[in-house]
Amino acid sequence: MEFGITFKGFVSPDRARNLVRQAEAAGFTYCWFYDSHILWRESFVAMAMCMEHTKTMRFGPCVTNPNIRDWSLSASLYASLAHQSNGRFDIGLGRGDSSMRVMGKKPATLARLAEFTIKVKAMVRGEEVEYGECPEPVKLPWATGYELPVWIGAYGPKALATAGEVGDGLILQIGDPDLVKWFKDQAINAGVEAGRDMSNFKIQAAAPAYFGDMDYCIEHTKWFPAMVGNHVADIVEQYGSDSGLVPKSLTDYIEKRRGYDYSKHGQSDNPYLDFITEDIVKSFCVLGSVEDHIAKIKDLETAGTTQFNIYLDSGDEEEIIAKYGRDIIPVFNG
Repeated sequence: MEFGITFKGFVSPDRARNLVRQAEAAGFTYCWFYDSHILWRESFVAMAMCMEHTKTMRFGPCVTNPNIRDWSLSASLYASLAHQSNGRFDIGLGRGDSSMRVMGKKPATLARLAEFTIKVKAMVRGEEVEYGECPEPVKLPWATGYELPVWIGAYGPKALATAGEVGDGLILQIGDPDLVKWFKDQAINAGVEAGRDMSNFKIQAAAPAYFGDMDYCIEHTKWFPAMVGNHVADIVEQYGSDSGLVPKSLTDYIEKRRGYDYSKHGQSDNPYLDFITEDIVKSFCVLGSVEDHIAKIKDLETAGTTQFNIYLDSGDEEEIIAKYGRDIIPVFNG
């Protein structure tokens, strides 16, 4: 089991450097950053900074999207960071939720997401590529042949199929083992049907982790299911609540959702939290005692999770990293 951490762009540079050094020493192997340049500072600048203060930690956006940068710029950025870090760079990729919608723009189509994955990976390798926005072929003459790992964030059936068909991994913003398995199986089956070898396909469960009394933990992490509900609402709108294509546990929990404030995306002061129940928070997050965390992560591992990625957005970040390094990571990787 791999362990990761995720930062939002408002963490101070000094604190980011300190936390990432602490996390690497504690046994975490990935550090991810939200990529939403209006809401938070530019994430790739922070990643480049943190690379210089680590030796083994891998970095990437969680998640970027195909519409926010020209594809040649994206490829050059990714290849440069991979080279600068001696091969410690992945990307997480989605359609573009907060990053696009906060500007009043629409997310990318799945066809565009798939094309981006294939063509940007090719450019990073150093191949000549043609794509729609550029009338001439593009080739990075300095590329080193790096094979860029692309993790795709997905929930709906078509998005999960896309992840399995073209991605190297799947990002799930959820800590519920049953739902992780349900999503994972669809992505892997799609890859198998497409003729791919899925034996090294990775599954990331990304969610807050918090220690203490359960009521205390719930109060600090209830922002998270609201953020996830934003994605689920899109799926329900497309497929309907009774289609059988979306688990009833997901459709039921957003039934009373009344809106979403993208300017407060992923933040505890988002005004649209009333529909979140205690059971949903406990289901989606990893909460309670050290023993509770270990039990939940073991269930996630059984469901097929290969990386548990902690959203460090709820407070007590140094303590969470320390407890994981001392009491939890050694149980799985000792």
